[in-house]
Amino acid sequence: MTRLRELARRTPVAMDGEALEHCDLCDAPLDADHRHVLDLASREIACACRPCALLFDRRGAGGRRLLPERRLQLVDFELDDPLWEELRIPVDMAFFFSSSAAGRVVAYYPGPMGATESLLGLEAWEALAAANPVLGEMEPDVEALLVNRARGARGHWLVPLDECYRLVAVIRTGWKGLTGGREVWEEIGRFFAELDRRSKEMRWDRSSSASAR
Repeated sequence: MTRLRELARRTPVAMDGEALEHCDLCDAPLDADHRHVLDLASREIACACRPCALLFDRRGAGGRRLLPERRLQLVDFELDDPLWEELRIPVDMAFFFSSSAAGRVVAYYPGPMGATESLLGLEAWEALAAANPVLGEMEPDVEALLVNRARGARGHWLVPLDECYRLVAVIRTGWKGLTGGREVWEEIGRFFAELDRRSKEMRWDRSSSASAR
């Protein structure tokens, strides 16, 4: 299964062009833009070649789900400081997804030790979802709301779950000391800049429907 360090980087390629990473399901060579598959029971993510990805391109096939590809930057997302405090997240970055196993929305935050589950008040999430109807479109288990409020940022994205794990990997593998160090914060900045580049902007027209561009 995919390790955190592997999620933190793109698939390496040898000098002769041969992929150095292989499919976790069949051991075939992988392209740099390969897909990921989530094991619903273990929550582990596997790298998948194109043929294997097609096998799981149906909800719940074989206890695994293919992670989606859409990435949306949620412009004008409504999450003020009081509501954030009600979510009881002890740090300034977190991701939220609907867990079929838990039967509810769960929240995790990244840190030097990996991803830690946080207690989440259901009432606070309901208020957040009411203010932002796009959250009702998240695919259970495989899509997440990613929030970055660190160092004054106010960023919100709807992303496949592997993006959240990639952020966890960046922090876990680069964190030093109590504050992380300059290098890891530069890596975090690059992560979110790259995420913005790969995401479509989505604005919510509250009088009608959402629009992405």
